[in-house]
Amino acid sequence: MKTGIYLSYAGLGANLLHLAYCHQIARKYGPVTIITLCKNLKDALADDPFVENVYYLDQYHKKIFDIFRLSRILKKFNFENLLIYYPSLRIYFAAKFAGIKNISSYSFFKKKNLHLVNTAKKFTEKFLKIDDCNTETKFFIKEDRIARVQKELNNNCYKIVIGAGSSGPTTRWGAKNFANLINSLNEMGDYFFFILCGPNEKDIETEIVNNLKKNNFLTLSNKNIYDVIPYLCSANMYVGNDSFGSHITSQNGKKSLVFLLDAPRAYTDYSNNYHRIIPKGYNIDEINHGTNADPNLISVSEVINVINKFKD
Repeated sequence: MKTGIYLSYAGLGANLLHLAYCHQIARKYGPVTIITLCKNLKDALADDPFVENVYYLDQYHKKIFDIFRLSRILKKFNFENLLIYYPSLRIYFAAKFAGIKNISSYSFFKKKNLHLVNTAKKFTEKFLKIDDCNTETKFFIKEDRIARVQKELNNNCYKIVIGAGSSGPTTRWGAKNFANLINSLNEMGDYFFFILCGPNEKDIETEIVNNLKKNNFLTLSNKNIYDVIPYLCSANMYVGNDSFGSHITSQNGKKSLVFLLDAPRAYTDYSNNYHRIIPKGYNIDEINHGTNADPNLISVSEVINVINKFKD
């Protein structure tokens, strides 16, 4: 029974936090096909045995008259089941016109304050007729890809992913803070750092690198997602902004320390491997899109204390 999953999210992190539900459905119906608005998801899930295909939908998903164009795309997959992890009448009717037999969708009129984790969990449980769907899963990567990266590195060092990039300026702790953190940690122990920034964030990467006192780091901005992932999975810990890297490390069983400055806790509620660091004076339930908290309300010394607490 061919099953499709529609993830109406452009960000890689938002797609990855739905991975547990994709795996749960695949365990019952076989490997799934994911339709997504995220152009990098296919590369991220290249080694996942529960995912048959990832189709990047770069058009026909925004306007009412796109329904018929989208339906033609959906029809090509010959799905018997389609789960739409988003409240959209447009996508639902496109699936109907595509002749898909079993269509499940979020409630169409509950877009406001949508909790990505709780809503997806309940939706999956209802579809599978189970009482409790795990929100955590394993991120799959072939061992030989990790082995090749480890040959490049000094494996005696404690390796930390520095997640300096993110979806926007209000979610970033700042290059100066990251540079100070790295320099401080280097005075305390034997570390190696993977500096994770996107290809459009080289200015952040450059500012960090120009202020480092020791050459024990590797920058990742020039690598594509497929090539970046083995480095993330070779690390011992993630420390940084709310970004896709934290989802990969947490689902790879590593502790992920994430700064919540302008992102709701829902994005990280699904995994016990997360530890959220919030600005001084804030409650974690108060932080949401638009909070715009001062990143300097999270001090370098506080972050070091948390790293030492969870360092294995």
